[in-house]
Order: sequence, then C-alpha cells, then structure tokens
Amino acid sequence: MLRIGTRGSALALWQANFIRDRFAERQRVMTEIIVIKTSGDKFQESAIGQMGLKGVFIKELEDALLDGRVDLAVHSMKDVPTELPSGLQISAIAKRDDARDCIVARGGEKLDDLKSGARVGTSSLRRQSQLRHYRNDLDVRDLRGNVDTRIRKLDAGDFDAIVLAKAGLDRLGLGGRASEVLDPKVMLPAVGQGALGIETRADDVETIGIVRDFDDEEARPCITAERALLAELQGGCQVPLGAWAHIDAGELHIVAAVLSMDGVECVRGDACGAISPAETIGRELGRRLLNSGADRILQIAGRVTGGAAS
Repeated sequence: MLRIGTRGSALALWQANFIRDRFAERQRVMTEIIVIKTSGDKFQESAIGQMGLKGVFIKELEDALLDGRVDLAVHSMKDVPTELPSGLQISAIAKRDDARDCIVARGGEKLDDLKSGARVGTSSLRRQSQLRHYRNDLDVRDLRGNVDTRIRKLDAGDFDAIVLAKAGLDRLGLGGRASEVLDPKVMLPAVGQGALGIETRADDVETIGIVRDFDDEEARPCITAERALLAELQGGCQVPLGAWAHIDAGELHIVAAVLSMDGVECVRGDACGAISPAETIGRELGRRLLNSGADRILQIAGRVTGGAAS
C-alpha cells in the first residue's frame, strides 16, 4: 500500500487522484491518499511574500515524507523550491499539460479587449508585472485563494478579469471559462507550470522503482532546464520571473524574462541546444540574463533563494 501525500484543495486532490488512478491502471498498486494541510493553505488571504516561507505549499508534505507518514507526495512543480531537503528527491515528472496562463473575464473579453482601468486579479507577481508591462492601463490587483475562490470573487463582481493557469482550469473541468489562452510572448508561465512531480525519499528504492514509470522523457529535460535557470537567478515567489522550455525538432528551446514589479523594466532572453544536459542550457541563459541587467532587478525585488516562481 503506497501512501500518497497531498494538499486538500480541489486541484491538489485532482492531481493526487490522477496519479493514484495511473498507479491502478499501469501497475495495479494499492494506494491511500493522505491529506495534509500546508502553510499556504492555512493562510489563504496572506500574500506569499508576507509569510516569509519557502515552499509554503509543500513543506508539511515533505515533513510527512521524511518522518515516514507518507511514501510519496504529488506536487505542482511550480510550487517546488529548487533546493530540496536532504534525503528527498523528485523521482518522476509526469507528462506536462498546457503550461500557459489564461484570462477568465466576466464578459468573455480577451486581454486586448479589456477596457482601460479594468480590474484584473492575480496573486502572482510574475503575472502582475507582465500584465503591467503589456498593458499599463489596467488596474492589476492582488487576488489570493484557491481556483474556485478566485472564480467566485470574479463572478461576484470584485474583478473584471482574473489570470489563472490553463492546466489548473482544465484539470478541474473549467477550461471553458477561459476567455483567452495567453501567448508566452505576452505572458511567460511560472517555472514548472503545468507539470506534476512525484517526490519520494531518496533511499526508498522500491517506491522510486514504481514511480519512475511516470517520468516523461520530454517533460523531465524541460522542467530541469527551467529549474536550473531559476536556481541560477536565485529567484523566488517575490521575484517577477517567467520561463518556458519546450522541445522542437530534437532541440531544447527555453525563453525567460525578469521584470521589475511595475513592469517598466524587462530583461528577456532565449537559448536552445541539445536536450542533454538540459541543466546547462538553463544555467547559461540565467547567467546571460544576469549580465544583461536582471541582477539589478532581482536585487531591488529581493531574492528568495531556492523559492518557486509562481
């Protein structure tokens, strides 16, 4: 019996159940889902930066792994810090879903069609800065809570539009609410967005052998490159940083941008090369961005070493 640790949100439970069902289909392994409340869940109305914590959505799950209460934990890879606790590892990264963000507007408008001064909600500094960079006439406001909470506030009239991850909407059966899926040229996703990771104890050979079946040969190098970039930039939740890696014609392509909080400054770059070693491409792009002015922007924004850019 494998014990799967997860957060209790609707989206996190969907992710855990997805992996559980794949276990049943592929390996006929019996599983049990164990819900663990994390710091991020306990303080839904607080800004991540105000919490002063790294990995606020996974720390308690990792504690449960380390003390043996669960055998594996299922994470959205965008929530996973680049530095893992000693004794833990990401043993599989499942096939990646749509990495892009999308607009959900009360009137069904696309981003370009929103009226000047429209109230657009998102908790992500990455999204806020890119929205301000693309359309500085919008009233971009902070919005916290799970997906259903955010949509409820939109429908109640608190916002004219909100920005959400397309993969999250799709997983909850709400993909039809999207007014527009945003091109990465306009809105780069978070590092790891759209990908599910399975974390295990590094010495649990049996569990690692089971979950390795889920490791996707395309998702693994893409996420590895993005996370290497994030590590090189020492970016975190408080840093407006977007990145997206994909494989095209046998090469790994990655594009990334670091922005000032107000969206006025933007340092953007891209790189491509051999799929392996993917980490090298990510780190090289990170160094280029730093040398092009990203370092100053990061210093102003405040670094959170090892954090996940959301």
